[in-house]
Amino acid sequence: MTNDPIKTYDGISFREKFIQNKPKLNEILRPDYARFFVVKVEDMIRLMRLPVPPTRSLGNTIIYLTEGEAIMNIGSERYRIVADECLIVPAGEVFSFDNIDLNHGYLCAFQADFLVGKFAGRELMQEFEFLSHWGNRCIQLPADASGYVGQLFNRLMAEYMASGLAHPDIIQPYFIALLCELNRAYKPLTGTRQGSAVTITNRFKALLMTQFRTHHLVTDYASMLSITPNHLNKTVKAITGKSPTRWIDEAIVLEAKVLLANSPLTVSQVAAEVGLFDASYFTRMFRKYEGTTPLQYRKWIGKS
Repeated sequence: MTNDPIKTYDGISFREKFIQNKPKLNEILRPDYARFFVVKVEDMIRLMRLPVPPTRSLGNTIIYLTEGEAIMNIGSERYRIVADECLIVPAGEVFSFDNIDLNHGYLCAFQADFLVGKFAGRELMQEFEFLSHWGNRCIQLPADASGYVGQLFNRLMAEYMASGLAHPDIIQPYFIALLCELNRAYKPLTGTRQGSAVTITNRFKALLMTQFRTHHLVTDYASMLSITPNHLNKTVKAITGKSPTRWIDEAIVLEAKVLLANSPLTVSQVAAEVGLFDASYFTRMFRKYEGTTPLQYRKWIGKS
């Protein structure tokens, strides 16, 4: 079994796979777009080859709307945002979407190494929880904050369209200010609850991102967290509304969907890649959560 058989797209390979190579694209993306870009969301969506099946990217994505709506699947959830709201897709998170939404706003994508200092690399998740795998994907902006965010996006786009990343000393401060404005309006999924329960839940989610192919039992994660399975069950259910078993199953099924959409592996091989060596059991689990078999899902993706 390979360590990571699923293709994770960088900006260049994502463009080649999912975006139509039309003259308009070269007008809105500068040569350094793989590290950072900002465009009008209504311009980019019309260039997409839809549907985009379950996929993951090396970059972080922020969508901010001024009008209309945007709908996207992130992880195992489906999200809808409207004007004065942001949708966040952290690097490495599985996402998909299948329709052209009627909207206006901005779309920004960036690599962690685009920023410097305390905001670079892994420190991003520590400074801005919405970029972590356990963060809230939606940010609702009050009227004043939405105005500031819109102004910052507008200034970033003007600089990017004029010079790309030729003047990072201008773009980076504006972008950090944007992240800070979003962080001020951000509300964690756990609300005002703090303490050990939230910490345990976030640590469980972080472990799940890297361990779900080989660890499928609540007892496995409880052992890694040095707590009892019963404590983990009660904690995660209280904070998220879902049991750890459900989280584990959904992670397995989501990874299987990405493999079915983006790899030539057989259903049995897909099952093995997610750590389930009984193909019949894998098919039953997949049908339980998706309402269809893995093979039927692949055929549907192919027709789409």
